[in-house]
Amino acid sequence: MTTAAQLLRTFSDRIDAQDWAGLAALLAPDFRARYVHTGEEFDRDGFVALNRDYPGAWRFEQQDVVDGGARGALRARVSDATGASDDVYHVATFATAGPDGLLHEIVEVWADAVAEPPSQGRS
Repeated sequence: MTTAAQLLRTFSDRIDAQDWAGLAALLAPDFRARYVHTGEEFDRDGFVALNRDYPGAWRFEQQDVVDGGARGALRARVSDATGASDDVYHVATFATAGPDGLLHEIVEVWADAVAEPPSQGRS
């Protein structure tokens, strides 16, 4: 069986390469994606379109993948591929793989990068 972690590694590579047909091929027909931070939900075609049509050119660099068999997690860094912007985001993706070797569900949490950690109030 293909694990969720294996699928997440390929998922990350295909988003980074802007391989939208390849991304769609990883997603089950009943695929659902949910963004926790906005409450938005997407089906397979909507999720691919969101990524494909997002303005600019972005890098999607996987930093950590956790393998739990049918469940897995990915942490990635997203940045401007052109270098024109200093914008950096971090995303945690939690995925469920089916016995068909496809992703059936992902839940993502996005956050802006912080240049400096907040003060811890030490004296």
